Amino acid sequence: MATLALVCGCASAWASNDAAPASALLGDYTRLAPALKNNAFGQPLVLQSSENTTGLAGDIYAVVPYRLAAVSAAMRAPEHWCEVMILHINTKYCHAVAGPQGTRLLVNIGKKTPQAMADATRLVFRYNETRTAKNYFAITLTAKEGPLGTSNYRIRLEVVELPVKQSFVHLTYAYSVGFAGRLAMQTYLTTLGADKVGFSRLAPGADGETGYVSGVRGMIERNTMRYYLAIDSYLASQREPPATQLEHRLQSWFSAVERYPRQLHEVERADYLAMKRAEVLRQQTLY
Repeated sequence: MATLALVCGCASAWASNDAAPASALLGDYTRLAPALKNNAFGQPLVLQSSENTTGLAGDIYAVVPYRLAAVSAAMRAPEHWCEVMILHINTKYCHAVAGPQGTRLLVNIGKKTPQAMADATRLVFRYNETRTAKNYFAITLTAKEGPLGTSNYRIRLEVVELPVKQSFVHLTYAYSVGFAGRLAMQTYLTTLGADKVGFSRLAPGADGETGYVSGVRGMIERNTMRYYLAIDSYLASQREPPATQLEHRLQSWFSAVERYPRQLHEVERADYLAMKRAEVLRQQTLY
């Protein structure tokens, strides 16, 4: 079902035409500073989600301990995005293809367990490096069509440089949902996904207990977090020797999701690692 299924005084540094988006993201950093310091994630991270009549969106804002140049070098190559996306438990395959209409990512999404390529759903993402500047860059992946009445998929990463060898990142994961998609979601949420929750807290009820958001908002929050943790694990792996980077990021991603077992635990570590090692090999050999 996951097929339906990131304050400084330096604003003057952006004096080019790219000042507006960089300044806007710095404004988000200032606005979210209290939440970045005090939250339930144990790291400087804020997760937001929204639902309307046409679709769903999840947004993560986070401070990462890497210079902008390091984040840019890691995330501006389409093939690197495939190395990121394969970490997600539901991604079965990803391959970057360059063509006259630009670069596309061929992504197969499926179950949380081993699955044949023929049984996984193919999404075709268009890769767009939308804006690049000295202290800011943004990349957007878009797919017109998805499974079960979903469409207009958008994964967008924008990053602005902070002092002290840090960067501030904003990750968006969103898609539109048609009538068929909503029916499929409701079926999932009343069966296999009945006990699934997201990260946002609900207002206290009459009994004084505070629960987590569930339903489709819980779904979008879980997958937004999975993609963010994949990006973070990939960035961390770049500090390792090339021969050990893959294993480092596989282990890192699983350890990261297990910090939030209520929302993200799905399989045991050995099962995840065995599945992903096989899927990475398939990704490297099947074009």
